[in-house]
Amino acid sequence: MSNLLYHPDWEEARARANHWWRGGDLGRAAMQVYAPQDPPWEILSPLPKPESWVTDYSTGDLAYHVYVRLRNASATACFGEVAPCVNPGDLAPNCLALYLGCQGVESPGTVWCEPFLNEPLPPEFCHDPENFYWRFTLEAIEQTLEQARGKVLIQFPDLIEGLDTLAAMRGTEQLLCDLVERPEWVQACLRQITDRYFHYYDILYDLIRDEVGGSVFWAWAPGRMAKFQCDVSAMISPGMFREFMVPVLEEMTERVSYCMYHWDGPGAIPHLETLLSIPQLDMIQWTPGANIEPCAHPRWWPLFHQVLDAGKKLLLIGVGKDELSTLKKEFGVQSKQMLLNVYVPHQSEGEEVLRMMELD
Repeated sequence: MSNLLYHPDWEEARARANHWWRGGDLGRAAMQVYAPQDPPWEILSPLPKPESWVTDYSTGDLAYHVYVRLRNASATACFGEVAPCVNPGDLAPNCLALYLGCQGVESPGTVWCEPFLNEPLPPEFCHDPENFYWRFTLEAIEQTLEQARGKVLIQFPDLIEGLDTLAAMRGTEQLLCDLVERPEWVQACLRQITDRYFHYYDILYDLIRDEVGGSVFWAWAPGRMAKFQCDVSAMISPGMFREFMVPVLEEMTERVSYCMYHWDGPGAIPHLETLLSIPQLDMIQWTPGANIEPCAHPRWWPLFHQVLDAGKKLLLIGVGKDELSTLKKEFGVQSKQMLLNVYVPHQSEGEEVLRMMELD
């Protein structure tokens, strides 16, 4: 593979990422360092913003939808193990729910999935090849592949699975009642959601994988990569999480090559021990939530030690440059199991940040 236009050192970066995922030693944490690329890697022919454009998830204009993503990637410099990528198929933070029947309600900055399962009828979540959102995803990816070949990679849409997808389809409050009142119905729904997830995942993987079979979701990995989650877990007990969600996660982690778990907010902390017991779960990605200490704050360090001591990798997104030295001091050799995502305001700082995490 030749290097990518938006990352001239991609071959070396990919080799390092491959080595790290397979347990190799980089002499430092794996790093995703971003900076503004000035001038951009290429000047794209500008497109006017459509009057109907509400959010960058918008399905209102396919050409502009693709243009926004390529424009942003062209203006980004990458250092470390970053995979330069765009995500043209991301239509909401729960694309699978859209494919299965939800309607997307666009608002500034995001899209909400409108629940449609008003009655707990026997689940029949079928693949509809003519579903608007699925067709838009395919067309957006195909158009981006034509324009981005040799420039960037394509990232997986944020499909989402399990209880979070069912919550989008049913409504969170109603689902919480269902967990108590009709657990068999919930389990039947989860079975079908998992099956439909991999129907879409397999099609998308065949479209977007690179020539070594690698794929991207927040991080490139040398195989079938996925991000799993259960934000609903903040509202349920550890016992209920083990009953309903752990079987889903165990199956799904076994059906991909590499994966991470999006562990979101203090309400999800009680489930850490359970998550760490899932054999095929490779990495935990910690998100502390809004209006609370940031992801690399010392408040969370005891949790990070548990993750690393269990042999899992740890992804922290949005680490400040000034936090790197304290992370290295606290975690020492175990920091090699970390993947740290850092933004710096100037390209000149990119290599400096990588050196900051080198271990003697």
